[in-house]
Amino acid sequence: MAHESFEDETVAAMLNKDFISIKVDREERPDVDHIYMAVCQAMTGQGGWPLTVFLTPEKKPFFAGTYFPRSRKYNRAGMVEIVAQIAGKWQEDAQRIREVGDQIIQETSSRMLEHRSGGEVSEQTLHEAFKLYEDRFDPENGGFGDSPKFPTSHNLSFLLRYYEKTGKPKALEMVEKTLDAMHRGGMYDHIGYGFSRYSVDDKWLVPHFEKMLYDNALLTMTYIEAFQVTEKKKYAEVAEQIIAYVLRDMTDVGGAFYSAEDADSEGEEGKFYVWTPDEVEVVLGPDEGDLYAELFDITESGNFEGHNIPNLIETTLESFAKRKQIPLDELKKRIEAARVKLFAHREQRIHPGKDDKILTSWNGLMIVALSKAARALDKPAYAEAAAKAADFLLEHLRRKEDGRLLARYRDGEAAFLGYVDDYAFLVWGLIELYEATFELRYLREAVQLNEEMLRLFWDDEKGGLFFYGSDAEQLLTRPKEIYDGAMPSGNAAAALNLLRLSRLTYDAKLSQVADEQLQAFAGAVVNYPPGHALMLAALDFAFGQPSEIVIAGDPGKVETQQLLRTVHRQYLPNALLILHPSGVAGEEVRKLIPLASDKLPLGGQATAYVCQNFACHSPTTDLEELEDLLNANGSH
Repeated sequence: MAHESFEDETVAAMLNKDFISIKVDREERPDVDHIYMAVCQAMTGQGGWPLTVFLTPEKKPFFAGTYFPRSRKYNRAGMVEIVAQIAGKWQEDAQRIREVGDQIIQETSSRMLEHRSGGEVSEQTLHEAFKLYEDRFDPENGGFGDSPKFPTSHNLSFLLRYYEKTGKPKALEMVEKTLDAMHRGGMYDHIGYGFSRYSVDDKWLVPHFEKMLYDNALLTMTYIEAFQVTEKKKYAEVAEQIIAYVLRDMTDVGGAFYSAEDADSEGEEGKFYVWTPDEVEVVLGPDEGDLYAELFDITESGNFEGHNIPNLIETTLESFAKRKQIPLDELKKRIEAARVKLFAHREQRIHPGKDDKILTSWNGLMIVALSKAARALDKPAYAEAAAKAADFLLEHLRRKEDGRLLARYRDGEAAFLGYVDDYAFLVWGLIELYEATFELRYLREAVQLNEEMLRLFWDDEKGGLFFYGSDAEQLLTRPKEIYDGAMPSGNAAAALNLLRLSRLTYDAKLSQVADEQLQAFAGAVVNYPPGHALMLAALDFAFGQPSEIVIAGDPGKVETQQLLRTVHRQYLPNALLILHPSGVAGEEVRKLIPLASDKLPLGGQATAYVCQNFACHSPTTDLEELEDLLNANGSH
């Protein structure tokens, strides 16, 4: 529509004559987007982008739709006709249009403010969710449902939790099939790394080539978790490649992360990413070029509009090596050498545009991902990158006068009061970062921001968190988001944060608020559990038996680090990890985390305490005994 309508002289003249045109960046103003998308859905029965809404001067919506061509075609009204008709009706009877706007507001508000309790969540909800995931699973191609297919890795993360809880092999099978299929498909950038936003087909071959920070953050988390559960190195390798992409192409000089890379370059979607056999041969030479092209499905006829998206859908490195009688290690070295050359060549092309705004919420998710990867892979550099991003947000995306979190930073300017996602995802990131670095200041910041979130967003009447704060611009209504779409909801992340912080800080009030949070949305979750994967993770934490693991010892000593690494290696989604050093640092830990108070090194040696519901096993200094305790204790 930008090209067809808004850059068209005729349409522009009509709009400028009778309307004030406002273009909204839905990532900067998701509050506006959520509300007017709900309006569109209420009026038309469907939503999507581009979203076009006509409002009265009082901001009351009276006409909405998604894509409108310049002029009528395919039985779809065009902007020229719509703009002329609306302008005419406004001249004839503006009052009637205002009345329509009032009716639409009333209908939309009642829909958005429906009380979503009216149900009772229990452990049974987790089992029902699993059954529904199983029903929707695509056993041939992985993923859920039909095309287009989105990664929605939080669904896979829930299934990993469910597998660890129940041991049901089908849960892990669905995860592995999907992770493998997504990585082998064209949705993954096999030359420069990172995932595109979604696949337009059911085989994950043809992506919408846009790369989003949040997708890559969430997928990093899930591949790391899969590595911890299965101990398969391939999942760790994918996670590391995604991180390499983000740190290389999506990182600001200050350490925070950019939002996205466009799908288009030179006016064509995917042009930057596709190849012909001749291009590959020019870069690699005939022998290596033929090998690479055969492996990655690069043919004369092409697999995408006459060009080729490199993919491994029909083969794997292992089966290809066997068929070609090439030792697997040798093949891997040759393919990596080829990738490096192709990447260097591709870098000379005109790049897609980069959305270099820094969003607090999406950065929070990337901090979570880096912190998880740092722990599981024993890569301190990832924790350093996470800390640098966190420090940037805490310095530049908080209002100086009162510490109010802001949503967006770009070109030296921070703007827009933070939404619930900004608070919830950053608090999540800070909790994970504490467990990666054991710098207590990050946990303190998490506690403070969590308190501020409850003050600004909590609904005292019905529970749950509104999407925008009580101090923000008041729109038609104050919605609460609970459904997990491309990203999990802020309310779900907040529920998990509340549960974890209440146990870390012994705060009974936070525990009560967490219970109210789960109950506030019980109706929605029970009605369709798979739509609320992260809330299911919070339920799993609440109904399970979370563990508290305290490592008492000097963080600089080898034996302390060995105990920490033993814990970090394991998949422990419902465990809290605390480091209790000696001296002044230990005093500070005890003030914030009372659980650590009586957990001291035995005989001067680093010691591990594994507790469940605040009752602890005998402490140990032995690595194997610690591993046995973690396995036997149901920490999984």
